[in-house]
This record gives sequence, C-alpha cells and structure tokens, in this order.
Amino acid sequence: MIPIVLFVAPSGTGKTTLVEGVIRCLKERGFRVGALKHTSHRLKFDHEGADSWRFTRAGAQLTVISSPDELALVQKTEMELPLENIVEKYFRDVDILLVEGYKAGRRAKIEVFRDVKGAGLISRGGQNDPDLVAVASDVELDLDVPVLPLDDPDAVADFIIERFLS
Repeated sequence: MIPIVLFVAPSGTGKTTLVEGVIRCLKERGFRVGALKHTSHRLKFDHEGADSWRFTRAGAQLTVISSPDELALVQKTEMELPLENIVEKYFRDVDILLVEGYKAGRRAKIEVFRDVKGAGLISRGGQNDPDLVAVASDVELDLDVPVLPLDDPDAVADFIIERFLS
C-alpha cells in the first residue's frame, strides 16, 4: 500500500496551506501526490440546478463529471467509507497520499500547531497518539518527535521523503 500521511489540527491552524505547499514541493521533485480532504460537514460539491446535481438528486448512485482536463465523481454512500477503502479504490496511481483530517485515524500523523490558537497539541498531553511522527509548528516545542517549521513546506517535504519515500 502507498504511504499515507495525515495532517491533523484544529480548524484555522494552516493545515490546508501547509498541505498545499507540501504537494507542490513533492510534485516539483517528481513524486505523484494524491490528496484527500476529510470533513465532517455535508459536501457542497455540486451546485443546485446543475445537470450533475440533478442526476444525483434523481437517485443516481454514481455521477461522474468529465471534461478534457478533470474528472469529478459524486457517489452516494450508506455510511462514511473507511480511509483504506477510499485509498484502494481511488489512489492507485500515486506515490504518496497526503490527507487533511482523520484525526482518529491509525496512520502516520503530522500535527499542525500554531501558537496563537492557544490550544495544546491534540496528539500529546491528555492523549499520547502513538501515530504522531512530527509536528509542524510556528514556535519551538520540546517533544518526542521532530518539530518542523510550519511555514517551510520544503522542510516538511524533506521529512516526508526521508521517512516515507526513500
């Protein structure tokens, strides 16, 4: 199975910005990167009135939208699919998958920590998550895992390459 790295943190810490930068850095170095965003909110992928929205609302189990340079899919599910099922079905042609979310997932995690948020680490403290492999932070922290510079996606990409792609 391909390496999977979860980026976890409370909302507003900069997860998306960091993952976006790391994707760019890994792609520039020749890696094929998959990205998955997990959310607990209802998806607002397609807008009301669009043909694909109408197909889905009419009861289509699977709706695919295809253009010359993109493909999107809306699939109805009875329950949230486990990460492993999503990876197996949709991420076959990548070297690594970067995931934003799945805090409770049992995969390698990089926690994003921004000091101004005022909250402690979700993977340390009251709960010591054994899957934490690093923290990307805007301040120095004394931890049992590497602390990477939050605003340096190249440094985070270097860590990922060394740890998961070498």
